[in-house]
Amino acid sequence: MARTIIENIVILRYEKMTAFEFCQYTSIRFFEILHFEEGEGTIKVNGNEINYRPNCLFIFVPDDIYIVEAKTPTTTTAIKFLKSFFNGSSKNNSNLPVNNWFRNIEGILCNENHQLRALEFQSDVDKISLASLIGIVQKEYSNKQSNNLLIIENTLSIILQIIARNMRVIVSEKETASKSSKIQEIINYIHQNIYQPELLTNKAIAEKFFISENYLNQYFKKNIDMSIKKYKLNYKLKLVENRLKYTDLHFSEIASEFGFTDSSHLNKTFLAYKGLTLGSFKANLA
Repeated sequence: MARTIIENIVILRYEKMTAFEFCQYTSIRFFEILHFEEGEGTIKVNGNEINYRPNCLFIFVPDDIYIVEAKTPTTTTAIKFLKSFFNGSSKNNSNLPVNNWFRNIEGILCNENHQLRALEFQSDVDKISLASLIGIVQKEYSNKQSNNLLIIENTLSIILQIIARNMRVIVSEKETASKSSKIQEIINYIHQNIYQPELLTNKAIAEKFFISENYLNQYFKKNIDMSIKKYKLNYKLKLVENRLKYTDLHFSEIASEFGFTDSSHLNKTFLAYKGLTLGSFKANLA
């Protein structure tokens, strides 16, 4: 039987709570969005803590452990994507938006600098829109008699895209402090278009940023200390690692997604750069 979104996400709403119990879904949760509608208190994440306030949002990735300590009655909604959502081959998940959603989430998985997971919005419009969308998907999910899978899927997709966009801005602001804005723009462009190789040729990048194709690699190497070709490959392999860690996709499926000739080509490249075969890397995760 085909799986549905409803079987692979959990949406919980807590109203005017003063104490929160440890969530039973933590061990099987892959990715989580936690939106505080009202109330104030402290949220402890992986041993660190930060204050929360009305209309703030947190995101959690695998292995994140958090505890909410309310100071005032708190209303919050938690959207939990379970690990089962990303298990199985793309063939088995053909009716689910697995790849598209994972691509939005993976930018967060690759962001090692944002340990407290509090989302900073680039605009009030995004902040207001996200709160409204979370309310829509929560109400639709709760109405078990008539929930509409298409509404839930599309709303969640927009939520993830807004989060991914704001995460990219956070990374950009943090990294731009140590790099020129031009090189940071090129890096962001590479990340955003990593699945569209026709947009990542040296010619395409040079035209996009109004610099000569001959100078592009020299400019990139001067600022990043590696060629642009090597940087693109390194980033691809980092995303391959995420696929191996967090999904059950076949090696051939991963190879196809990232533009490698076949799984053998990907395996040889991975071994050359990471010192392990795909199989060995996967086995070490067990």
